[in-house]
Amino acid sequence: MAVRPFIRFDDKRLHTAAAPVEAITDEIRAIWADMVDTMEAMPGQGVGLAAPQIGVMLRLAVVDASEARGQAILMANPEVLHASGQMREHDEASPNLPGVWATISRPRAVTVRFLNAAGEIEERDFVHLWATSVQHQIDHLNGKTYVDHLSMLKRKMLVAKSAKFAKKP
Repeated sequence: MAVRPFIRFDDKRLHTAAAPVEAITDEIRAIWADMVDTMEAMPGQGVGLAAPQIGVMLRLAVVDASEARGQAILMANPEVLHASGQMREHDEASPNLPGVWATISRPRAVTVRFLNAAGEIEERDFVHLWATSVQHQIDHLNGKTYVDHLSMLKRKMLVAKSAKFAKKP
């Protein structure tokens, strides 16, 4: 398929909730295929991608936190049904905000309901990095980014640092 460009952090689409997917169509499958290609092409090999990150305002996400790769889970309209009370810290970053990262605390495990590639409702448990990535992508679908989990001061510092990083030749 194709590797799509990432929209910039200041693009309002990154801060707007995405629209639900009504049905799994060939067009949706093509978007997912592009999303997987785009995720695999990320520096440092990304572990997830939400459609709004590439300017597609639909509730679509892909996640692949496997060691072997090639095991992407395709999700439409994902929602967390249950989150563990045990938290896990992980360094998170985004290609929409290049050159910076932050340590974010999220539930260690989540149960998520979503429409799969066959158009069926699926419920799946995710733990560790898989859980972190799924929650990160659902945030994107809700118009939030990982920096929204930080204090206002820390968020402003990271956004400013990223803007300087992005201007480097």
